[in-house]
Amino acid sequence: MSSPTGPASGLPVRMPRPRQPGRHRRPEPLVAPEGAPALVLAVPGTPSSATRGLAEEVVSIARSELPGLDARIGYLDGDDAEFSSLQSVLAHAAQERTARYEQARAAGMDVKEPDGPVAVVVPLLAGPDSALLRQVRQAVMDSRVAAELTDVLGPHPLLAEALHVRLSEAGLARADRARLFTVATAADGIILASVGGDEAVQAAGITGMLLAARLAVPVMAAALDQEGSIASVAEQLRSSGSQQLALAPYLIGPEIDASLIEEAAKEAGCPASEALGPYPAIGKLALAKYTTALGIAPQQPQGAPAR
Repeated sequence: MSSPTGPASGLPVRMPRPRQPGRHRRPEPLVAPEGAPALVLAVPGTPSSATRGLAEEVVSIARSELPGLDARIGYLDGDDAEFSSLQSVLAHAAQERTARYEQARAAGMDVKEPDGPVAVVVPLLAGPDSALLRQVRQAVMDSRVAAELTDVLGPHPLLAEALHVRLSEAGLARADRARLFTVATAADGIILASVGGDEAVQAAGITGMLLAARLAVPVMAAALDQEGSIASVAEQLRSSGSQQLALAPYLIGPEIDASLIEEAAKEAGCPASEALGPYPAIGKLALAKYTTALGIAPQQPQGAPAR
């Protein structure tokens, strides 16, 4: 048994570790502010069980990064039965906020009437797609709910990292240039496939430059939704000396039919990696868009250094 001045038995007493001073001190863990708006992930494409699993994993990552986060999923093409539409998710969030306020008032609590956005809507898109973004904006307007719409997730160094990982998983790139091992099927030219027309290609090109720096091979962006774009970029890469090409989808996954990636790979005459899917960076970037909109965290998570 210990006394206030020390251990009576001579045994050591575990004392609280003092906070480390200076710039290397660990930051206080960030938690969602009380009454903060919901993060609503706007999921494009035809809903399916696979899409739901992907979206749930993305919001799970976001919740793990920000305890207390109210994160929800709304489908652009939801049926409000098995898959809740974005409009209905926003309307439900607004109803819940009003109900909480009214219950608090009825209980005699001195609470302020809620104001500000009910939700922050984050499109589950790696790059800009004007048609899909118009659909998101229209859904927000149709809900008649005060909600803030963020930008898409990219371009960002973490997406270049995710592309690198997907290529290495498919055996099309070395997982780490610092480790000198051979990948016989490693590509010497990458086609970065996007959807959304010229604007999307330009945005993908920025992430493509970051990917090229990681892999030390040329990377060129092309549009899956523009006829001849994939084949044209494949020809450009081959004419510049690349012989083993690979197609890397600059897509989360739900925004297009997966068969389009297979067809594009056949058109380019090369193998393809998987779409980005629920890579951890996707959840972190979605959360970064949310916290930036609320002004409670730095604008973007830091990208990992090129390996």
